[in-house]
Amino acid sequence: MPGAAASLDCAWLLAEPGTEAARADVRITIGGDRIAAITPRDGVAAGPRRLVLPALSNAHDHARTFRTATLGAGGQPLESWLHFQGVLPGMDPYLCAATSFARSVRHGVANLMVHYTRVQGGMSYADEALAVARAARDVGVRIGFAIAMRDRQGIGYCEDAQVLQALRPGIRDAVAGRLSVRPQAPAQQLALVDEVARRVREEGLENHCTVQYGPSAVQWCGTPLLEAIAQASADTGRPVHMHCLETGYQRQWADREHPGGILRFLDDIGLLSPRLTLAHCAWARPDELALLAEKGVTIAVNTSSNLGLKSGIAPVPGMLKQGCRIAMGLDGGAFDDDDDALREMRLAHALHRGWGFDTTMTRAQLWDFAARNGPRSVRGGAATGGRIAPGEPADLVVLDWDALDDDSLFPDIDPLDLLLARAHGGHIAQVLVGGRRVVDQGRVQGIDEPAMKAELLARMRAALAADGTPAAWLATARALAEDLAPFYREGRFGCC
Repeated sequence: MPGAAASLDCAWLLAEPGTEAARADVRITIGGDRIAAITPRDGVAAGPRRLVLPALSNAHDHARTFRTATLGAGGQPLESWLHFQGVLPGMDPYLCAATSFARSVRHGVANLMVHYTRVQGGMSYADEALAVARAARDVGVRIGFAIAMRDRQGIGYCEDAQVLQALRPGIRDAVAGRLSVRPQAPAQQLALVDEVARRVREEGLENHCTVQYGPSAVQWCGTPLLEAIAQASADTGRPVHMHCLETGYQRQWADREHPGGILRFLDDIGLLSPRLTLAHCAWARPDELALLAEKGVTIAVNTSSNLGLKSGIAPVPGMLKQGCRIAMGLDGGAFDDDDDALREMRLAHALHRGWGFDTTMTRAQLWDFAARNGPRSVRGGAATGGRIAPGEPADLVVLDWDALDDDSLFPDIDPLDLLLARAHGGHIAQVLVGGRRVVDQGRVQGIDEPAMKAELLARMRAALAADGTPAAWLATARALAEDLAPFYREGRFGCC
């Protein structure tokens, strides 16, 4: 396991970026998993200068190892992109999760949401979930593990039979065999969540993994299932994580199926509460955002993913105006396909801060978005983070200030200005989670990430060479994408 860090000297401390000014030449003392003290530093520290800031959070992700472009899904909108995710055969879930988590923590993330929509198989679901939780423990990141739940509409936004009729005959059987939904009763799905939570607790992994209900989205979950989840969450206090209004086609579907309002529907069945995180809401309207704010729901905004999947740009200024709690998600689709949370934060700020002399997202609001609100989505309840102060979690990102400030001319340039202008994951020297140094000089300390990645790639390449099924499905997915385009453009996915 990575070692504990007793103290940390920094040239600059951004304890609450956007709220308080940077502090120069301080020492952070750590006691256990918390910040014990922040004091002036005596003398000049040896070695390179450091900028320290609170660790970031990723409030919506899926723990995918292989990224979009690798699968041949680059440039696809969400509705066809989804079906490329089944191109690869299942692999060891520990290897898959550990390499994904390592990439995230190297880029400054301490709290990471995992909506587990891609099951590797080869073992029971509970055993696979435990493998993912152990990977989080070994890497040193905290995760929320939302068990994906659905019971309808496996191919598109209507009954599977209706979509199949819109496809070329030559691919219908393959698509039906792979994607058609096999419904499972709500009670069975809820029981699986309880089983995973029990196994995580018995394994002593609760500090690393918070089990959640993960309904995929309203279009993929029937009302009885959503009602059962709402009641179970109210009874247990367990968080709920769900996609909502990610694309314009989902907006059209919602307006047809729920003319009284899809968010009103979720409120009527008791699902809107501070326990709920909704991923995306890129197509939510002002009155819907006001309702989410009133109910205390967190919105996980996924800026790069929405751009990459051509889903749109979330109305973040409107969310903030309505008083919504928003948190940053990467959704496995950071702008450079690298899980760089620093760059994701900067991109979101550039898009939403306002034009000209107007400000629609302050720097304090940006930091709430990037670091302070995410832990609640990941760990539930009143989980804290995103602030460096005595008593707060010792979750820290240490940047190489000499590399970041490599053209210094004036002594009074705000370090936060430089951070928002040019910082990226390559500037990160260390990451501490709960007081433990989990990343040092760009290397994850708890696992051998390069060796694991090499092993995973070797296994995957061998599996692909031995079995022609993935290549056949890739060809089918491409044909399916071609056929789905007119289906969605012409709005043929309406009421069934």
